[in-house]
Amino acid sequence: MGGTPLMLFNSVEFLFGFLPIVLAGWWLLAGRRTVQLWFLFVASVCFYSYWDWRFTPLLLASIVLNWLAAEGFFAWRMRWLPIAAIVANLVTLGLFKYLGFFESIVVATTDWRSDLARLALPLGISFFTFHHIIYLADLLGKGAPRYRFRDYALYIALFPQILAGPLVRHREIIPQFSDESARPDWQERSSRAIALFLIGLAKKVVFADALAALADPVFTQAASGPVSCGAAWTAALAFPLQIYFDFSAYSDMAIGLAALFGFSLPYNFNVPYRATSLQEFWRRWHMTLSRFLRDYLYIPIGGSRQSLPKHLAALLATMVLGGMWHGAGWTFILWGGLHGSGLAAGVLWRRWLPPLPAMAGWVLLMTFLIVSWVMFRAPSLPAALHIYAGMAGQTAAAPLGGIATILPAAAVALLGPSSQAVAGQFNPWRWLAPVGALATAALLLKLADGPSYEFIYFRF
Repeated sequence: MGGTPLMLFNSVEFLFGFLPIVLAGWWLLAGRRTVQLWFLFVASVCFYSYWDWRFTPLLLASIVLNWLAAEGFFAWRMRWLPIAAIVANLVTLGLFKYLGFFESIVVATTDWRSDLARLALPLGISFFTFHHIIYLADLLGKGAPRYRFRDYALYIALFPQILAGPLVRHREIIPQFSDESARPDWQERSSRAIALFLIGLAKKVVFADALAALADPVFTQAASGPVSCGAAWTAALAFPLQIYFDFSAYSDMAIGLAALFGFSLPYNFNVPYRATSLQEFWRRWHMTLSRFLRDYLYIPIGGSRQSLPKHLAALLATMVLGGMWHGAGWTFILWGGLHGSGLAAGVLWRRWLPPLPAMAGWVLLMTFLIVSWVMFRAPSLPAALHIYAGMAGQTAAAPLGGIATILPAAAVALLGPSSQAVAGQFNPWRWLAPVGALATAALLLKLADGPSYEFIYFRF
């Protein structure tokens, strides 16, 4: 919450300091593409370093070493180089993210007591590590182009997507680095980019932070003891909306920011709560992670091209590992297991039973998501059990809170258009300029009026 040193997209430091300076420098360097790209790389490193400069060497070292591994592969065709780099990336991620978790398992099951130092989690390590792995895996599999260091470094460090995605494939962004940003349609593209950024800012400031104010105190209370029935249901209903508005807001803002520099990033959300099955939900939710898990994990271990038991096991393994990617804890493993089991149940249903009516499928999906999101958000297993006990009516009765916040958010999430649809149909008419200015002023006043919550996916 407030007081964080992060340069959030919705912070004064970013909106009135970093972004105007970087945009001005970018356009002043128009026509000198190489200098432009190096300028953007340096700015991106500064953006990352603002959080904690001590982790900047880790980011830079990962860029240099992974690029050198790729260069060695192209020079000598030694497959072990990208393989070793992938292993090194996973080991580094494991040391920072999972060492404490595995140590806790050993401590809980043995008499051993550890004096291992706790390692702070570098911001965005999951995302930039996965970007390295995407490129290296493509080198080994489908084949990938050879990139100059400048382009590869900017692909990894590009500030809109380094901290929380979207997960961008190298083929989707690096070829754009050679395009000049000052094309004839730059005004229209910039207008759509600003519109998408403002949509994301509104999602964060108007909905996500208000929902966080409802959900966070309940989950904090659940970590230390039981919560009332009304409080449990308030948190259980608020958090699914909070995480949707929070992460889709970040994605919208990241995509809009990249577009201001002339780059197109893939969309990450497509009104996921309209889905009528869990399979469809994962085609609409965090779409860039879903395709990563599909293409680099699920399909390589066999996918659906094997016997039914192995197919179901592949689904379960993929989602459990996807859960672990989100965090080092039993709650994330169980959340992944729930989703893997749900997807496996969907396979069996489609094979042997008639399709559910759309409304029945939607109700079943929403029930499943509300229950499983509790496990995702809870700080511990006992906290999750306290929330579930409250939802089951095993604790003191209390009224449901935050209805005036939850209902409008649910209406927008279920009935509103996707952000990309709004931005794609946006027409930069002149009369919209004062309307946009007023809307922006209102958002900034709202931002200044309350606490600033960091984006949820910064924790991963």
